[in-house]
Amino acid sequence: MSTGPRVIAAVLAGGVGSRMGAPRPKQLLSLEGRTIIERSIAAFESAPEVDEIVVLMVDEYVGEVEEIVARAGFAKVSRVLPGGTTRTDTSYAALTAVASAADDDLVLLHDAARPLVLPRTIAACVSALGEAGAVGVAVPSADTVVRVTEGRSGGEVIAQTPDRSSLRRMQTPQGFRLGVARRAYEAAMADPDLVATDDCGVVLRYLPEEEVRIVPGEEDNIKVTNPGDVEIAETLLRRRRAHDASGNAIAEGVS
Repeated sequence: MSTGPRVIAAVLAGGVGSRMGAPRPKQLLSLEGRTIIERSIAAFESAPEVDEIVVLMVDEYVGEVEEIVARAGFAKVSRVLPGGTTRTDTSYAALTAVASAADDDLVLLHDAARPLVLPRTIAACVSALGEAGAVGVAVPSADTVVRVTEGRSGGEVIAQTPDRSSLRRMQTPQGFRLGVARRAYEAAMADPDLVATDDCGVVLRYLPEEEVRIVPGEEDNIKVTNPGDVEIAETLLRRRRAHDASGNAIAEGVS
């Protein structure tokens, strides 16, 4: 348990994962014998920095996730609640759920579809929040990224090739002092033109004076989004177990 501000992890699973093409939410798919959402919760359950976990799930599956939590014996999970129709709505619901927490407490917002997050990433986020009001986990872009526009004859054409050295791919968790997240989301939810894909983006847009610190991520911390991602995640899990067996221990908390 933390000795400073309370650390609350919110595992976000409000979406149905339409790109996966599965009949059930992707967070309930099996990954090496455990559901994706169970593995994501387990990562924070085993993190000594985390004091409490709230889970946001697609409304009609809240009861099923409550059963998963009970069977697994997750002692830190205080509530399983319905998520929103968008990622922003779900994050706001998580912040509303912890309304009694102090502004100095910390919140980690994590995609339930990232079941391979490592304890060292969680610890790094909490540590960075000792100095920053907002932190995002990111990895360098190995691919060239281009900005496109519509061509003269139709179709997309390359308009610009940004400098790859300054580009990062964002992951989760994304961490905040609660006061920062609350102020950003109060402004965001009052904006009828709100468009956001992650929580750091909300802070950047509505609290531009707030520096968002980058915490190095892990290539293994993939988001299970498309068909085939489950097989990739299972391969990564098997590789971790092989490392453990060979004496190169990786403290994963999601075995």
